[in-house]
Amino acid sequence: MSFASPHLLWLALLGPAAAAAAAWAWRRRLAADAAWASRGLWDRLLAAYRPRRLALSVAALAVAVLGTALALAGPRWGTGDQKVERKGVDVVFVLDSSLSMGSFDVQPSRLYVAKALVRRMAEAMPGNRVALVQDEGEGVVLTPLTLDGAVIDLLLDTVEPGSASEPGTQIAPGLDAALRLFGQGSQKHRAIVVLSDGEDWGGGVDRMAGRLHDEGVVVHAVGIGSPQGAPVPIPGAAGEFKRDENGRVVMSRLHEETLETLTRATGGTYMRATSAAADPAPILAKIESMQKRTLESDTLDTLVERFQWPLAAAVLALLLYLAVPPFAAIAATSVQAANSTPAAAGREAAAEPRGSARAPGAGATSPARRNAA
Repeated sequence: MSFASPHLLWLALLGPAAAAAAAWAWRRRLAADAAWASRGLWDRLLAAYRPRRLALSVAALAVAVLGTALALAGPRWGTGDQKVERKGVDVVFVLDSSLSMGSFDVQPSRLYVAKALVRRMAEAMPGNRVALVQDEGEGVVLTPLTLDGAVIDLLLDTVEPGSASEPGTQIAPGLDAALRLFGQGSQKHRAIVVLSDGEDWGGGVDRMAGRLHDEGVVVHAVGIGSPQGAPVPIPGAAGEFKRDENGRVVMSRLHEETLETLTRATGGTYMRATSAAADPAPILAKIESMQKRTLESDTLDTLVERFQWPLAAAVLALLLYLAVPPFAAIAATSVQAANSTPAAAGREAAAEPRGSARAPGAGATSPARRNAA
């Protein structure tokens, strides 16, 4: 036998303590009664007193307290099969790592803010399966769907602007890679979270949005950047920015309309993030409200909870304590009969003062009455 909460076993000491306290209290009361009336008169003065009932009352109180304490500790014995299921939602993060994500219009950079939000959202969904797709010119699966969110945290450190094998700025390839991760199955409990500045030079977003809608996949999007935009830094060249064919510095701006098209077509949520402190609660709330499916199922051999037994004993003892008081119920007619017995009359006569005079007519016949006779 074991206990679910062994740290509560010390409460069992309250059972003997309650019995000792009740016995001490009754002993003080009986001692006080004996101080003004000898025990020989208790049959008349305390006609309802029953030592056995008093002992039963104290014992019932102790059992009630002890049973409650053991029930709180949660005794367990015997084995039983318990089916454990883990339910959740499949979520794929599509992270834009194109060169424009290195812009500084949000501090310290767009990609830094995007990675910080992915970490926060993955940490806030411990019961869901998560995956990570890096998106530039093609969608690269960094990790498939897994229950271990710490894997995403490690892989995010390897993502830098323009670090994919095929550079570019396209959103559709990342969405296609994310959709393939789900595989065949129900149209529910599947979501994609896109983190991007919305720039897309490859096209195909509208067609991909319709496909995702038909598959029942909900797409949420986080737009990172500002409408005013910022230059695109060149990795490895400090102070250098990307230029067009005319030598002018390229300005990268947030294109919210592209991301909003995805969310509207699939019933998702769009939000703009201007710093790493942005709150992704609206997206998390939407994902949490989705219908969940069983991700893991296992059968475990567990000890059977037996708290019902000590709890039942405690309830019965409490009922006994309330139903059987320490003093028996004595009918009023019994007390009157006891007071009208000859012995009681003799005790009353003995209690009268010896020199007291009887009232006329209360005792022997007066001399006047004798002469009249």
